[in-house]
Amino acid sequence: MIDSRIKAVLNFVEKNSRVADIGADHGYLSIELVKSGRASFVIASDKNSGPLDAAKKNISAAGLSDFIEVRLGDGLKVLREGEVETICIAGMGGALIVEILSDSPEILKSVQQLILQPMNATEKLLEWLKNNDRYIADIDLAEVGGIIYEIISAAKNPARVSAVMKKEKSPLLKKFTAQKISKLQKVLAEMSKSPAAVASEKFKKIQAEIESLKQK
Repeated sequence: MIDSRIKAVLNFVEKNSRVADIGADHGYLSIELVKSGRASFVIASDKNSGPLDAAKKNISAAGLSDFIEVRLGDGLKVLREGEVETICIAGMGGALIVEILSDSPEILKSVQQLILQPMNATEKLLEWLKNNDRYIADIDLAEVGGIIYEIISAAKNPARVSAVMKKEKSPLLKKFTAQKISKLQKVLAEMSKSPAAVASEKFKKIQAEIESLKQK
């Protein structure tokens, strides 16, 4: 019912947490969070009524309506301050996740853990987390359809930071690094068509990043 990407999100949730599943779609993550004991209570939200109606049916069929509350709304605006300690956002672009988090600073005050799975713009999301006093506690990798995704656990408390990230021990790391180098090389190839772009700091930064990745 859930793929390896969503399973990696699930595995980062601490047991018996109160969780918000933002962009819950059909509610599969919310259901597994309760069934596995990772969550004692879940608020499953989506801004679209179609998927949310499907989520309601799936949750009811699983007999978990008392443990999962379904809410229609945009981003973290469906939450009240202090309701949850963990927020999961999976399957959205990194820029959109940044926008969602930035729009509700008052909600984040009482949230201890953010578990985020961006589809792209991961660096932008990581930068936002660091600039907003969130410690990167751990990062894992998961592959779906030949594409490898990063799953980020960000904590409010620096004591929760892992000594060695799961990503560094993952059997997917080599393939993930190769995919990342390939993407950056394509960007450089496009930039190389413009002398101004070649002379830019961005071009040099990408070159340095490629060289750094090759050393891993």
